[in-house]
Amino acid sequence: MSRRSRAKAEFWILNIGIFLWCLPCRAADPGPVLDAWFAAQTNLHTWTADFVQTRTLKTLTQPLVVNGRIAFAAPHDFRWELGRPARTMAVRSGDDMFVVYPLLQRAERYSLGTNTPQQWRDTMSLLQAGFPHDRREFEAQFQILSLTETNGDWRFALQPKSAFARQMMPQLNLRLATNDFSLTGTELVFVDGSTMRSDFTNAVVNPPLDPGLFRWAPPADFKVTNPLAP
Repeated sequence: MSRRSRAKAEFWILNIGIFLWCLPCRAADPGPVLDAWFAAQTNLHTWTADFVQTRTLKTLTQPLVVNGRIAFAAPHDFRWELGRPARTMAVRSGDDMFVVYPLLQRAERYSLGTNTPQQWRDTMSLLQAGFPHDRREFEAQFQILSLTETNGDWRFALQPKSAFARQMMPQLNLRLATNDFSLTGTELVFVDGSTMRSDFTNAVVNPPLDPGLFRWAPPADFKVTNPLAP
């Protein structure tokens, strides 16, 4: 094959590849999708799932991959367990949240009540972006950068409206199933370019959950700090 023919063939292969890559993706009007999502949210009271968390850092040649488990109870309670047995936990009940490091016998306590500066409450609320309380609250927190439909998912790219939150996390990506608007994945994009993606499987909607699952009391031998204390 001549150089000219080979170059022409490579051109068509490249363009066909781009066409096929873009074919399953299409931009969508956020309005009707948000309407359907929030309608589905009204029937969501509890939720559990397994997940795989993939942490990508510029300083590492390979991403860090860990399995975990999540439980959620509307409107704000949740429990994240990373690793089996759990190496890190995040547990919220009401306005109190603990981040627990069992192997180190350490924990951090975060108060999310009205006495906490709004900028910190805005930042902490990003952890629950996949379970927004209502549409007005969601639109007050996020600007929608894009919405596309691909491979059975709605894919939101969101930017926090809080300037303080953007200093740590300039973008948050959500994936929702197109058939029932269930959460299938999240990706946090940090200011240094690193990412943390969670892919959810084995989700169960509205299982019975013991309220004690979302309460955690530090054992006597744990050191507890309060990073948001003045």
